[in-house]
Amino acid sequence: MQRDGYVLTARLQQSVNLRIRPGRAAFALLLAAAAAAPGPLGEITRAMVIDAYVQVSVFVAATLLAFYAAERYFKFDLKRMLAGNRLAAVPIAAGLGATPGCGGAVIVVAAYSSGHVSFGAVVAALTATMGDAAFLLIAVRPDAAAVVLPLSFFVGILSGWIVNWLMPGFGATRRGHAIDPAPPIGRTRLIDVAYLAPAIPGFGIGVLQLFQIELSGALHWLPPALALFGVGSGMVIWATSRFRAMSHGSDSPVTRMAEETSFISVWVIGAFILYEYLAAFFGLDLEAVFAAAMPYLPLAGVLIGFIPGCGPQVLVTTLYISGVIPFAAIIGNAISNDGDALFPAIALDPRTAILATAVSAVPALIVAYGFYFLAPGFMN
Repeated sequence: MQRDGYVLTARLQQSVNLRIRPGRAAFALLLAAAAAAPGPLGEITRAMVIDAYVQVSVFVAATLLAFYAAERYFKFDLKRMLAGNRLAAVPIAAGLGATPGCGGAVIVVAAYSSGHVSFGAVVAALTATMGDAAFLLIAVRPDAAAVVLPLSFFVGILSGWIVNWLMPGFGATRRGHAIDPAPPIGRTRLIDVAYLAPAIPGFGIGVLQLFQIELSGALHWLPPALALFGVGSGMVIWATSRFRAMSHGSDSPVTRMAEETSFISVWVIGAFILYEYLAAFFGLDLEAVFAAAMPYLPLAGVLIGFIPGCGPQVLVTTLYISGVIPFAAIIGNAISNDGDALFPAIALDPRTAILATAVSAVPALIVAYGFYFLAPGFMN
């Protein structure tokens, strides 16, 4: 009986497979303490957490779930499609990069590491990708996404073709090692379902708010309760995740949605809170500051795009959605940023990764300052 108890305990630990990340857990605890604090600190924190969840997170969750469910249902085989169309590799790579999230661009980088695609295809994918920030933009500003994503796609194709023309033999004999991502979770966990549960009614509330319909009376408690449960479960997922940011392609749509939405939500909540803290406690008028630095904002967006990972890019997108930075900054960031695809690229070939990122900065600056000077009020 005692042995059976040990076996049961071991199986439970294996099934839960929690691995707490100290830095992420510390952030979650600080957020909880700030939200529970009395006075203005607690009031502002709670308000921003609720706003971030109802106005952003639930839409990101719905978009991710729909995308990954469609991917699973239609059984896309992106790797086979890329390898079987060598003549059209650049536009296919740009299409993979333009796919919301970082998975498509990572596939192209992996194909390049084994010598199956050209360096121009890598440039096309990294130029076209907007990473996880694309989900946020689609969910909250679909009008802007309808411009940013196709434009990034076409700029990626053009950049890739130009690079292949100027550097026809670069990387032709490249043979590397396969990317070994974190292993899949392998099942839909209870915490994933718990994250989805409040997101369903939360999405309905978010839609009502888009139409300027506010809940009142007996239902006024619903947004805070859903945000508390949704953000709380999301913090558990994020603080114990085995992934850097991007989920594994073989996991269920619900698991992938929970993993990636919780990651994006942390950055959105952080951006919302930082903005309000600076305004409320330090008297900083960020709109006035950015207005004074307006000519440099497109450049700043491009430079932030050099930072590996999707977190900083989600922050830039949040600032654009909040009306703090202009469209020129978000389009420059979208073209220059490589999302999480830059991590495997750096690991496999740092020189190629740096060169591809530097190449993407050229069209990013051209397009960003083109909008800044020729269409300064566009999509603002």
